[in-house]
Amino acid sequence: MHLLPEQATRHAVSIPELLVSRDERQARQHAWLTRHLTPLVSFTVVAPGPIKDSELTRQIFNHGVTALLAVAKKAGWSVREQAALASASGPEGFLAIEAPARDLKLATIELEHQHPLGRLWDIDVLTPEGDILSRRHFSLPARRCLLCEQSAAECARGKTHALSDLLIRMEALLHDADSSHIN
Repeated sequence: MHLLPEQATRHAVSIPELLVSRDERQARQHAWLTRHLTPLVSFTVVAPGPIKDSELTRQIFNHGVTALLAVAKKAGWSVREQAALASASGPEGFLAIEAPARDLKLATIELEHQHPLGRLWDIDVLTPEGDILSRRHFSLPARRCLLCEQSAAECARGKTHALSDLLIRMEALLHDADSSHIN
């Protein structure tokens, strides 16, 4: 289910393309939920800037896939189907997992907090009915910025940090994960 980093398009995505890509992802999510009737993990990489499909985002994505599969295996949950694809909005992963949706979301939240690359992953868990379980369902605060203690959404909206600084931080986190041999 991994994507080859060397095949990244490095295409600068426009806002209309990004919106179409998100609509397409929602349609894929709906199709998966209809097919499996189990919770769905929909997984992407947080990628600031216009280039969403790069060698960097694919490497970060591949670590996430490995980590998600390890979580499912450790918990004894069956992965019914899995797929990875590259879209205009970057790498996307889908895993239909036979597990209680709430337990699955708690496990993904823990993964986002404990893995060195977890801050760079956007892991949505959808119930079989199509409801998205969010951090708010567990009274957790909004995610923090990669570079400061402010809300990530606030920094992104205000363009508080230079794109180059964010990408350098992402590369450093990937290096740390690779150096630690963490999947």
